[in-house]
Amino acid sequence: MKNILFCGNDKVFDGALTTILSILKRTESTEPFNFIIFTMDVSELNPNFTPMTDSQILFLDKLTKEYNSNNSVKKIDVTDLYKKEFSGCPNEGCYCSPYTLIRLFADIVLPEYDKLLYLDIDLLFNKDISLLYDIDVEGYEYAAARDHYGKFLVNPNFVNAGVLLFNMKECKKTKLFDKSRNWIKTKKLIFADESAIIRSTTKKKMISQRFNDQKFLYKNTVIRHFSKRLFWLPYPHTANIKQWKITQIHKIFGYENFDDILYEYVYQKSFFERNFSSTPLEQV
Repeated sequence: MKNILFCGNDKVFDGALTTILSILKRTESTEPFNFIIFTMDVSELNPNFTPMTDSQILFLDKLTKEYNSNNSVKKIDVTDLYKKEFSGCPNEGCYCSPYTLIRLFADIVLPEYDKLLYLDIDLLFNKDISLLYDIDVEGYEYAAARDHYGKFLVNPNFVNAGVLLFNMKECKKTKLFDKSRNWIKTKKLIFADESAIIRSTTKKKMISQRFNDQKFLYKNTVIRHFSKRLFWLPYPHTANIKQWKITQIHKIFGYENFDDILYEYVYQKSFFERNFSSTPLEQV
């Protein structure tokens, strides 16, 4: 069983759908996937901060089971835990959203897991996930790739926290998550939970950029991460082009090798909107 963790609100459905489809379509192994989505309701901070819906989760679960009947998608609402641990903390208004902070509850909510792959929800797999998930992390808290810009601007070994392969046994031993949560609660950090994790790390395993490529797509790229990036033309500017923006993926990046995933996404999103989004669960 491969354990995959996502975090987000109901607005990340497109990201969850495309990312999960890329995993299912690029993986040859018959080993089942256990997809977990941490979510919460903090609409008092922002009206858009509402949890993923039961209909969204049910649809994703049914879809994954079309590939393997033992696959599963489940959501875990961590609203109460968030309010207990992080409500009013210095990083609650961080540059991204409070949903990035809740992966730091992994050791509390998922104590039974020895290995856990955390993924941001704005990426696509170009190759089999087993190339990443099967990396040996014995003796390390996690494996991660360098951040494309951070390795130049911050530190040569500054990692991007959008793809983290956790050795949960080691993390519990070193109290990585405990220390990270304490940073979040006590000090305003530039990169919020990413900074907290990096500051709390005892030992990490550096892996190739091909496991988290935030700018380019190469033949051996395993994950193309569609995070914000710098463009030089027609003038220097940044853009945040996500994978479900199909026209931009074609026009700006010129990518065609994800078309099978993205066309399936269009079909499945339309099916969801017709049959799930306004349908009582008991009728689905």
